[in-house]
Amino acid sequence: MGGAGFRVMIPFRNHAEVDQAVPTISAHLAGGGLLAYPTETVYGLGSLADDAGLDELAALKGRPPRKPFLLLISSRSMAEDCGLQFNASAKALADAFWPGPLTLVLPGGEGRLPARLRGPEGGIAVRHTSHPGMARLIAALGRPVTSTSANRPGGPPAPGADQVAALFPAAVTEGRLLVLDGGVLGNVPPSTLIDCTGAGPALIREGAIPRDELRRAVGRLAP
Repeated sequence: MGGAGFRVMIPFRNHAEVDQAVPTISAHLAGGGLLAYPTETVYGLGSLADDAGLDELAALKGRPPRKPFLLLISSRSMAEDCGLQFNASAKALADAFWPGPLTLVLPGGEGRLPARLRGPEGGIAVRHTSHPGMARLIAALGRPVTSTSANRPGGPPAPGADQVAALFPAAVTEGRLLVLDGGVLGNVPPSTLIDCTGAGPALIREGAIPRDELRRAVGRLAP
């Protein structure tokens, strides 16, 4: 996963920089490395959705190893290819707000995604990211990337790449954490989180998309 000479911060502000970075990022993730990256809300930390990456990510965040992380995807078909299932509410919400700051907890994925991604309600949280660089990267990888906010437990998310690196200096210096520099992000709330595993949708967290906007868009299929 690299060493003292490993390149730990990569420009990630336009299509050309993203395309140039893909081989380096792909090799780093395949070796069990971690990634810090911009999203449409806050900077995130992630890995490939496998046990080795999840172990590293949980250790970096200092959180229980079995507490699930969400997945970022670049298309609804990517979620479906992972075996995740969309009921009527999930389809309507995805049609209205994907790509964008809406995370849906979906059933399915058995045998295709690690069971430890599954939350207490029995589903896996997934978001079709609207960040153009991350969407382009994930499409190039051909598989989801895990995601959690780039912060220390109880602290605010880092607004930029330099601040992320300052939060996790050992991981950066050792080459375990590769930071994608997408500039400084604005003060955007986290994604809205909706559980779509039951008979009706349930709002877990009201974030960037308020409940009233959900209801205006999809009516009775909104939480």
